[in-house]
Amino acid sequence: MRRKLQQALAAGLVLATATGCTSKDFPRLGMPTPVTDEAPRILSLWQGSWAAALAVGVLVWGLILWSVIFHRRSRSKVEIPPQTRYNMPIEALYTVVPIIIISVLFYFTARDETKLLATSKKPTHVVNVVGYQWSWGFNYVENVDGDPKTDVNTDKALSKELSAIPDRMTKGFPKGAEGVYEAGTPASKNPQNGNPGPTLWLPKGEKVQFILTSRDVIHSFWVLPFLMKQDVIPGHVNRFEVTPNKEGTFRGKCAELCGVDHSRMLFNVKVVSPERYQKHLEDLAKKGQTGYIPAGTATTGGAKNAETNNP
Repeated sequence: MRRKLQQALAAGLVLATATGCTSKDFPRLGMPTPVTDEAPRILSLWQGSWAAALAVGVLVWGLILWSVIFHRRSRSKVEIPPQTRYNMPIEALYTVVPIIIISVLFYFTARDETKLLATSKKPTHVVNVVGYQWSWGFNYVENVDGDPKTDVNTDKALSKELSAIPDRMTKGFPKGAEGVYEAGTPASKNPQNGNPGPTLWLPKGEKVQFILTSRDVIHSFWVLPFLMKQDVIPGHVNRFEVTPNKEGTFRGKCAELCGVDHSRMLFNVKVVSPERYQKHLEDLAKKGQTGYIPAGTATTGGAKNAETNNP
């Protein structure tokens, strides 16, 4: 029986490690279906972490069962079984193996984080997400009217509202970006499905850079099927980019406990065709929602570990 158990454990290890699988071959393990080009990378990291945890668990459970079955005390014997102490190879093994496991997880985490937080010098679209108690505002930094003269970098009225955003980030704004905005309230609802919160519109298949600012306390911008979230910090600007690849309306929320009405800080993300996205911007302009809402408090400097390495 001992021989059969060894063979079964070896076969299970080979089966778990020798199959060439992708993230699509594994269950999502509680994660939503990805809707951006970047999200599968996060899903793959999540699945890989679970696979590593399961492999370690199987090994530990196997050793426990091995000890319980084959090293239990006999009813006819009462003496203490042979003890193994100060075994240097074994002690080195259970010290080195955990270090290797943590090092591998750290490598893949750092690799994916670097890719996910990389930003472009000239993104196709820029949206300034403004968090405030208890809702969200969206500044679409776009050249809606087609006039290159109305530029946020030269128009004092426009630049004043976005003064919380560092100059190195505003240099990447589209030329002539006079912009339009959407300011939500806790009572806002999506007119199509009735979901609470304002609705952020995004174009399918085109890269969007989010610039995150806060007007009061720390919030967290989380679109569930994007599979990532980032803090919205007063006096400090975070940013990241995604490329939506699936049309539809998706849920978003604040993932940071920000006060008594934190649970009401909900919003929607509506991904549409680029043509319909442009039409929505023009509709906002016709409503008089031109320019920008105040982005937030003055910044205290960029993240020393990330933003200084980005263009």
